Amino acid sequence: MKNTAFFSRFLAVIAALVLSFLSTAATPLKADSLQSFLPELTPAELYPGATSFGAVRDDVPVAPVIKDGDTVAWAFLTSDFVGTTGYSGKPIHVVAAIDADAVLTGVKLVKHSEPIVLIGIPNSRMVELTEGYTGLDLKIEAATGGEGHDLDIISGATVTIMVIDDSLVRGGIKVARALGLGGLSPVQTGPKRELDLSITETEDWTTLAGDGSVRRLTLDVGQVNAAFEKMEDARAAKRPEKGEPDDTFIDMHMALVSVPAIGRSLLGEHEYRNLVDWLDEGEHAILVLGRGTYSFKGSGYVRGGIFDRIQLIQGDNSVRFFDKMHRRLGALATDDAPSFRELDIFKIPADAEFDPTEGFRLQLLVQRSVGALDRVFLTWDLGYTLPERFMLPLPKLAVVDDASDEAAAKADLWKRIWKDKTVEIAVLCSMLLVLTATFFFQFQATWKPRRFYWFRIGFLTMTLFFIGWYANAQLSVVNIMALAGSLRSGFTWDAFLMDPLVFIQWFAIAAALLFWGRGAYCGWLCPFGALQELTNQIARYFKVPQWTLPWGLHERLWPIKYMVFLGLFGVSLASIPVAEQLAEVEPFKTAIILKFVRDWPFVVFALLILLAGLFVERFYCRYLCPLGGALAIPARMRMFDWLRRYKECGSPCQTCANECPVQAIHPTGEINPNECVNCLHCQVLYQSEDKCPVVIRQLKRRAATGSSEIKIPSKDAPKNHPNAKKT
Repeated sequence: MKNTAFFSRFLAVIAALVLSFLSTAATPLKADSLQSFLPELTPAELYPGATSFGAVRDDVPVAPVIKDGDTVAWAFLTSDFVGTTGYSGKPIHVVAAIDADAVLTGVKLVKHSEPIVLIGIPNSRMVELTEGYTGLDLKIEAATGGEGHDLDIISGATVTIMVIDDSLVRGGIKVARALGLGGLSPVQTGPKRELDLSITETEDWTTLAGDGSVRRLTLDVGQVNAAFEKMEDARAAKRPEKGEPDDTFIDMHMALVSVPAIGRSLLGEHEYRNLVDWLDEGEHAILVLGRGTYSFKGSGYVRGGIFDRIQLIQGDNSVRFFDKMHRRLGALATDDAPSFRELDIFKIPADAEFDPTEGFRLQLLVQRSVGALDRVFLTWDLGYTLPERFMLPLPKLAVVDDASDEAAAKADLWKRIWKDKTVEIAVLCSMLLVLTATFFFQFQATWKPRRFYWFRIGFLTMTLFFIGWYANAQLSVVNIMALAGSLRSGFTWDAFLMDPLVFIQWFAIAAALLFWGRGAYCGWLCPFGALQELTNQIARYFKVPQWTLPWGLHERLWPIKYMVFLGLFGVSLASIPVAEQLAEVEPFKTAIILKFVRDWPFVVFALLILLAGLFVERFYCRYLCPLGGALAIPARMRMFDWLRRYKECGSPCQTCANECPVQAIHPTGEINPNECVNCLHCQVLYQSEDKCPVVIRQLKRRAATGSSEIKIPSKDAPKNHPNAKKT
């Protein structure tokens, strides 16, 4: 009774937290567009003294900012013009206004999903920095390639701030050119240069450096210290770089090694062939070399997969490099080349719209600590223009490709994503094959209890670490709501194919529902389910008491997850964004996707769920999981009943019912397929010579009578099973 009372109080705490989340998240949301954000802003925030906004234009998604009846500026949403995303993988939405002289008159951060802000950086600091772009002259930015201003960066949020900077500068320049503001005219299109791929002769380092095939940026300690001394922040001058003024701070070289002659010369024939195999159609690569006390790579790519000290810029486009776009080079193929400490190749993706025949620059970010947590930053550029000899003469006629359209672009994108995730796809498919074989041959798989126990623990560990924490492929009820919304608005495969691991899992679940029900996913492939079971096993090892709820209470708690799912689904019919916020009742994002790096209420909620799971195995799966409820509904269509039972199960034997990890077996003996997670523990007991009364009785009968034949309980029973026919 004490356990029941404590559990009831614990449920009350969980329910209070859930209600708190739901009430907080219940604010209606609108689609992310300029039109949806304007009502949340006052015109004076974007232009001093402005009184109203005009209608959003049809040709260019901008809205006039009106003062005294005149249009004094144009408001725009950065994500309408620039698709740059941050750590969250989603755009950072900023509304800004630009006047006739191409100057930003006001900037407001209206929405973002950056997890970096949830781990200690106040949102007010982000808002303050974003609003600091007011007064930015985009004419200067267009002329300098976005280098007409100092970049103010919050320590710990480097990439987030660079995304905001990139979005405002590039988006603002595009608006100015589209509207002809500040004398900026639209970018003219015409015949484009092409690479001359027939040039393959190799050259030495001296020749390549002499004709500009290899470009160089050198900074000494004195130059860097002098630059920081000129900053407005006096703290920067108080912490100079150590060393003599003439000491090398960084000596950085760059070459476009996807050009055959340059690549073969610097990499050698073997490494160049490896590079060609690595690059897909439309992709290019640069070789970056460095020596000195400062590394151009930094440490950000280790933490988040991003090289946060360099970015490639060409016109209005920029490329930030991730770990999967990077390879190390052992040595240069040219004998006369100097020695370097860092030799790295970076891939430029096809969707970056990079043109190797046009000039570009590699921007180097140099940081200096000015306090325990604060840093200041300066940037230097290494410019690059491919020598004329590597390009074909200008074509007489421009070639216009009218065949490409949005659908083709999306198809190309998801195909590239699938190709990039070949290894992850192979691992997931292997796991699915192993699991399928286990289910088909479950009698053989469960014959050795100890062996099967460690097989299951190993599989769940793989699910948690690979599918969950590594691949972030945790499924969610949000996926179901998005599918329903897509079916209503016009279904296309492209959006669902963008994440291959999630798509493959849903395809496998669709098949598994017909064969085994929801347990194939919930019991084996759900990372959060695996986390619950593994932590419970650890708790059992340390003798944490396990609570068995009275059957009446347990049975009445089952419907909660179905009610939660139906509530979320009903809300999604009216507003998917609102339903997505309400879906925070799933702790998956906190525990699996963000690995508990979130605001404290979310972490506390997830930890409370796991705490309950230490005493009641898979507590969340049993009573609260809306995804489990959603999968259980179509699982009623399953065509096969794979779990073997004796007629004595439930009457009088209660062994399986008492030992079922999720109490999915009724006292009368039948298994509830809606609640079963297919852990196969009942199949282990079905063959147990120590626990199953039917098996024990037949063993005793054989020993007493010496009978050579007894009833075969299953056609697929192992040959050495005590119930197998003896001849």
